[in-house]
Amino acid sequence: MGLFERFLSLWVFLAIAAGVVLGLLSPGTFAQIASWEIAHVNVLIAVFIWIMIYPMMIQVDFSSLADVGKKPKGLLLTLSINWLIKPFTMAALGVLFFQVLFVDLVDPQTANEYIAGMILLGVAPCTAMVFVWSQLTDGDANYTLMQVSINDVIMIFAFAPITAFLLGLSDITVPWQTLLLSTLLYVVLPLAAGFATRKFLHNKIDNLVTQLKPFSIIGLLATVVLLFGFQAEVIIEKPQVILLIAIPLLIQTYGIFAIAYGAAKWLKLPHNIAAPASMISTSNFFELAVAVAISVFGLHSGAALATVVGVLVEVPVMLSLVAFANRTRHWFVTEEQEA
Repeated sequence: MGLFERFLSLWVFLAIAAGVVLGLLSPGTFAQIASWEIAHVNVLIAVFIWIMIYPMMIQVDFSSLADVGKKPKGLLLTLSINWLIKPFTMAALGVLFFQVLFVDLVDPQTANEYIAGMILLGVAPCTAMVFVWSQLTDGDANYTLMQVSINDVIMIFAFAPITAFLLGLSDITVPWQTLLLSTLLYVVLPLAAGFATRKFLHNKIDNLVTQLKPFSIIGLLATVVLLFGFQAEVIIEKPQVILLIAIPLLIQTYGIFAIAYGAAKWLKLPHNIAAPASMISTSNFFELAVAVAISVFGLHSGAALATVVGVLVEVPVMLSLVAFANRTRHWFVTEEQEA
């Protein structure tokens, strides 16, 4: 395990702190960066997200799709939760908290934007960070790769329609053009670039992944710095807002993990498939959610803030779930027992 994986929570915390401090010290600089937009897409954010995503996308092996039938239970578990449960529970929690429980604490328009940000997180299953979670739980790397590959293929077709449907239920006007552009920019094109790279390099792909890994780390941390720099004033002036958004996100994250992990135990999956399958079901493709929130609602919107809080919650919570999964390894059968 590399230095980044061992101290992931620390690096992200430092990036968050740096973003907030820099945003407060130089708000004009961040305002200038925020103005660098093409078709409602912030150019610098898009560059950093691509730097972060591309090394992950070149690991997606489409030939692994041929192995779907060999161990279907773990895959069916992940797909069921990612596309039939998770988006809808996230939307329901958003409505419950911001239109019922917190209705007197947040104005209706802002509440709708928070719900939209939560929906974007719920509809974007993890693509990049899941490889880290899988490695930390000694997961089956090839099976994780297969799950990610299939989820990404489904995301190409399902992300925009499900998002539009749920945003429509939340009485938010859906800008289809921007939503489809974001899906193309942050899902389809990186996957296509990764596929082309694998075809071109063949057996040299592992060396390229190793060489690009530092750039992926830089992209992640730079994105976090920018996101928290954009929202620095809100974070400092209204810390209670961060707490309000974090509460349903925490309930969603731990709740989905409980469902996935419990189902994996019931299905008698081996731990090296059960743990990463549950991590994939639980974690979010926050890079995509943030990018779409910025593209659709704007850098300083409640939706963008909600996805940024998702980043704040994601890493420490997922690390706690990794620790739990490792402590409960004995709950599951081994691959030999399964066979």
